[in-house]
Amino acid sequence: MGQDQTKQQIEKGLQLYQSNQTEKALHVWMKVLEKSADLVGRFRVLGCLVTAHSEMGRYKEMLKFAVVQIDTARELEDADFLLESYLNLARSNEKLCEFHKTVSYCKTCLGLPGTRAGAQLGGQVSLSMGNAFLGLSLFQKALESFEKALRYAHNNDDAMLECRVCCSLGSFYAQVKDYEKALFFPCKAAELVNDYGKGWSLKYRAMSQYHMAVAYRLLGHLGSAMECCEESMKIALQHGDRPLQALCLLCFADIHRSRGDLETAFPRYDSAMSIMTEIGNRLGQVQVLLGVAKCWIARKALDKLSQLKLHCLSESIYRSKGLQRELRAHVVCFHECVEETELYCGLCGESIGERNSRLQALPCSHIFHLRCLQNNGTRSCPNCRRSSMKPGFV
Repeated sequence: MGQDQTKQQIEKGLQLYQSNQTEKALHVWMKVLEKSADLVGRFRVLGCLVTAHSEMGRYKEMLKFAVVQIDTARELEDADFLLESYLNLARSNEKLCEFHKTVSYCKTCLGLPGTRAGAQLGGQVSLSMGNAFLGLSLFQKALESFEKALRYAHNNDDAMLECRVCCSLGSFYAQVKDYEKALFFPCKAAELVNDYGKGWSLKYRAMSQYHMAVAYRLLGHLGSAMECCEESMKIALQHGDRPLQALCLLCFADIHRSRGDLETAFPRYDSAMSIMTEIGNRLGQVQVLLGVAKCWIARKALDKLSQLKLHCLSESIYRSKGLQRELRAHVVCFHECVEETELYCGLCGESIGERNSRLQALPCSHIFHLRCLQNNGTRSCPNCRRSSMKPGFV
């Protein structure tokens, strides 16, 4: 595939991607990667794949393409391409909550000798570094980086970058509990979308609405919070934006918790945790656990099912972080709760209620996985040995 054909196929993929035909766009770009000998074209298509996988929440794939892009930039021996590829590597690690690596790669970007792309990408490097410092709770360094990013945005009339920085500043002030500023900056981002965002992706509107929802909830304006979060979720669903869907579910759960509707909050926390675990957002998982803990505090006492969920969620966090001692403690507690509640299948031994599965209750009221009963072949209940294997009414 030559240079001209490579350009045409990249453009075709972009058109498909912008019309929400993401999988078709990915297919086109992967074909370019397989067949094109044009290094510049390959570099560009790798950038498209990094961006697409970022927005879909496929962060490990995003990282994989960012690494390949760096190798391509080295082959091209071009400082501008190298800067762009290191920025994508920093962003990939930021999404995977590898914040120390993010800072390191950002510093590499800033240390590269003078490049034409430096003025354009310097602000984005500072923004990514600021997000990483915020993830590490280094607030002064985070604020310093955000201010640099804003300076780049103003000097280069980059309203899109300014919008993204304002959303990050919203997160910053929400964490340090200046809720008025936590609302001010996302509102500023929404104004930028309204004024300049006619040709922008809808993700910028969704992003600003989400951060406004968080601030409104913290200020106690729950109706406005729900309204903003619903709009953000609608866009996230339209575009298949899994990371934003997870954040909106977390925000919905927090809103219901603030209203005292704990029974509605719990399943939303569960859904948010499921997506955050799937995409590898460890910081988001911690935020879900904090929300769940606050629900249990509001309940005053933990019932057995709540304890089960606590240990299950804690187990997933410690497993992902490789903390074996803490993991073992929660696995033991989880199995103790399973034994006490008898929420396990007597045939396979697996817990019941941990994930969606088809169940069957027998007349003796013992519950089993339907597949286990079908494969068992015996004519009596495996738990109490009652002879009837006919299903019960429930």
